[in-house]
Amino acid sequence: MAALEIEGRIASKLALQSGQSARGAWSRQDFVLEYQDGSFPVSVCFTAWGEDKVNELNRFQVGDKVKVSFNLRGREYNGRWYNDLRIWRITPADAAPQAPAGAPAPQDQAPAPTFADLPPATGVEDDLPF
Repeated sequence: MAALEIEGRIASKLALQSGQSARGAWSRQDFVLEYQDGSFPVSVCFTAWGEDKVNELNRFQVGDKVKVSFNLRGREYNGRWYNDLRIWRITPADAAPQAPAGAPAPQDQAPAPTFADLPPATGVEDDLPF
């Protein structure tokens, strides 16, 4: 599955939730992201799950424009289905994309080919109808 990403404005942050489970302490914080879908604004609730993601979310304030990378999950409970949008990265919307760890820096990559790099035409007529 391709990574899911969306850009929008943080419309609100809900209360921090935390507790203790059999696996240890946990924390989560939901927030509402507003984005433009054509002519209409749409609001979606995302979850920052775990202390590191909650801390990442806390770098931003209501009104900030952000880019959210997330996973989409669904689960059934007592015959009803629930969706969960868990973030795995949140960055400022105007930030340059970051290369994964170990990837070469952009200046170390070969430039993209241009039309000047193509071999010269051989005189064969193109058979496309347009």
